Amino acid sequence: MPGKKFEILIVDDVSENIKIAISILKSDAYNFSYALNAKSAIEILKTKRFDLLLLDVMMPGIDGFQLAKMIKNTPAIKDTPIIFVTAKIDINSISEGFKIGAVDYVTKPYHPVELKARVANHLELYNLRKKLVKDNKILQKDILVEKEQRLTEMEMAQREIVYVLSELMERDSGETSEHVKRVAEISKQLAMLEGSLSDDEIKRIYLAAPLHDVGKVLVDNSILHKDGPLDDAEFEEMKKHPELARDILKKSTQKLIQAAAVIAYEHHENWDGSGYPRGLKGEEIHLFGRIVAIADVLDALTHRRSYKEAWSFEDTVSYMMEQAGKKFDPRLMDLFLNHLEIFKEIIDEQ
Repeated sequence: MPGKKFEILIVDDVSENIKIAISILKSDAYNFSYALNAKSAIEILKTKRFDLLLLDVMMPGIDGFQLAKMIKNTPAIKDTPIIFVTAKIDINSISEGFKIGAVDYVTKPYHPVELKARVANHLELYNLRKKLVKDNKILQKDILVEKEQRLTEMEMAQREIVYVLSELMERDSGETSEHVKRVAEISKQLAMLEGSLSDDEIKRIYLAAPLHDVGKVLVDNSILHKDGPLDDAEFEEMKKHPELARDILKKSTQKLIQAAAVIAYEHHENWDGSGYPRGLKGEEIHLFGRIVAIADVLDALTHRRSYKEAWSFEDTVSYMMEQAGKKFDPRLMDLFLNHLEIFKEIIDEQ
């Protein structure tokens, strides 16, 4: 995104060293976060992604090498470049650091020119690698588009029905076209990560997800468009929309519409049984419903609605982490948390 700043995390048990590093590197191009120990760094890394880590080697408790190993064993952040910082250089330490996966070393006390150059160079390299990955995704998406253009006439007809119903929902339910498109894309990515679904099932959830709230077209507009929280009676009316959606879609014999019926009916069920309309629990909830539940909440919280302001991506992830095993399937949440960069890109760019 234009104007985006690089995010740098500095981990050092001496606060003065952190201040010195920030003062040397201070730039309009960088945002800084810091931690005084590895445990604090781990908590920060759970909800925020960084373009570079400056990591002190010698720290009490979990040292820099141990923390780096944890990072490299975490899929979501394993590619984040790490520059080790140390006051003592020896060949064994250098060898160990590079073996773990560090991209560079700098020594303390810092040499300003050296520190600036090494940080700038590795940020540029990391940015180029990310661009290459992104360009590859675009290429793969273009290939997918070509494949979709070869859909059978029946599949195209089914897809057109979904689009018509989605447009109806957007106009009458208060949902935006951007919201349903993002929910579809998030659902597809999570379905791909889940591992057990076939290509046809992944395509089906992608095409059906936009209809997750189609039942809202039959809810009174004074409730749908209320500028503020719903009272108890209004919320009870709103809670009827999954059953209304099922009634709209259940008579179809087409797999795509049947998938949409399942998603619409079950995406407000909670893993612990506290959801609605039936209070289903755990794997009683269809996998499609569990996937779209995560996608719907992620997008709804990170975007403004008439009754609330948008939450930051980090605050949203923190809330969703707390709901793993309660509102959300814990296994799906692990997949989500280990691949946050995929979902943040969808939230930021669509």
